[in-house]
Amino acid sequence: MADAATVKPPRRRCNTAAADEMTCAPVYTFAMLSHRGRVRHSNQDACAALPEQGAFVVCDGMGGAAGGEVASHLATEAFLDSLAHRPSTALDAATQGSARLDDAVHAANQAVFRYSCKSPSLHGMGTTLVALLWEQAPASSTLWIAHVGDSRCYRLRSGTLDLLTRDHSLVEEQVRAGVLSRVQATASPMRNIITRAVGTQPTVEPEIAACDPQPGDLYLLASDGLSRDLDEAAIAQILAREASPVALAAVRDSAKTGTTLQSALDTACQALVDAANANGGHDNITVLLLACP
Repeated sequence: MADAATVKPPRRRCNTAAADEMTCAPVYTFAMLSHRGRVRHSNQDACAALPEQGAFVVCDGMGGAAGGEVASHLATEAFLDSLAHRPSTALDAATQGSARLDDAVHAANQAVFRYSCKSPSLHGMGTTLVALLWEQAPASSTLWIAHVGDSRCYRLRSGTLDLLTRDHSLVEEQVRAGVLSRVQATASPMRNIITRAVGTQPTVEPEIAACDPQPGDLYLLASDGLSRDLDEAAIAQILAREASPVALAAVRDSAKTGTTLQSALDTACQALVDAANANGGHDNITVLLLACP
């Protein structure tokens, strides 16, 4: 039974782990699900969406006891509030999304850092953050990705899964420096040490990039509880089986009528969480899937 880690929604926000209950923004088809895993006693992840702004976010808190849960929820709330108070305009989508995301991440950082300074028991708490922001323009659209830490964004396109973010972690730095191989990195006892987090310092620099979404693309935001227990081949296989355009076409052509993209995304989220738990469930597992029309 999944336990969805969500945050208290401000006015007009849709925020639930069951995306088929969302009716405020039919343009976007997405689903999200969070589970505490099989080892942790609590869930310190948070996931949320502000579909009227085209914003989607996953956070993975850290800090011991209640610290991680507080940090992830504070960051998620402040991140989406910032975007809600700075809506998109039709002026320059080519650069506007980056600035909005940068402001939103800094707002999240300030919210977590200031809160920790007020409570000694929460000192040092922080969270990772990975987010998507869909900027719609009259002639085109841009999908912006922001991240801090080791929560990830993947894209499934034409059956190929690509990792679109680069972990801010010690082992990732060692891999880039040639000290560790990718295989060695997955087994390193230091694989959970991140080099950048939201809220642990007065400021933080997110990594922000833009990509051109294509019809049929499927984007996955995930905490490291997923990538820890599932390799990219397993993730790709599940997404291709449950939610790819090819899989959906096969379902429509079969006797299983009534299956929609929304229900496929819900099923894919559950399948990812179930697979990670079957492989040990060593950490909280959170996934958010966004489909491009």
